[in-house]
Amino acid sequence: MSRLVLASGSPQRRAILADLGLDFDVRPSDVAEEDEGPPRAVAEENALRKALAVAEAAGAGADEVVLGCDTLVATEQSIWGKPADEDAARATLRRLSGRTHEVVSGIVVVAHGDVRTATEVTHVTFRELDDATIDWYVGCGEWQGRAGGYAIQGRGGILVRRIEGDYLNVVGLPVAALIGLRPGLMAEHAAS
Repeated sequence: MSRLVLASGSPQRRAILADLGLDFDVRPSDVAEEDEGPPRAVAEENALRKALAVAEAAGAGADEVVLGCDTLVATEQSIWGKPADEDAARATLRRLSGRTHEVVSGIVVVAHGDVRTATEVTHVTFRELDDATIDWYVGCGEWQGRAGGYAIQGRGGILVRRIEGDYLNVVGLPVAALIGLRPGLMAEHAAS
């Protein structure tokens, strides 16, 4: 039986896979990520780089299914990455306030030389955010290391008015897209 390997250090992705009852290894890649260009293409390219780097490091004979994923936040053609500091987090949240943005994930599964890719897009609409709410949220620190400067599954949920699409995509791993790429995933990698 092949081994499932997550090519990411994301605690959110690990938690989603664990909640699904999957048995997997975590082997983050250290590849350089793109941050400019059409959001869907950038997310898919980053996911591909991560998955291929981990698969290639394991070697051709490895009996592994490698999962790469990259999630980003975009408005029009602008990508909102992980804010570098509190000022950048405030600026990002002000820019997203009262607007709808896309959460775009590229997802790649590499197994025995077969490479499958998908892209998932969820539309998230923020409430109008006043300065006090933004300061409170930035002060809690949850924005750190998060695309778009928020975490919908935590305190950042209060920033959101509505979502259209896959909630788990916004958290960090579009499970429906993953199962679409690897329909037998649950049976193949269920934890005992």
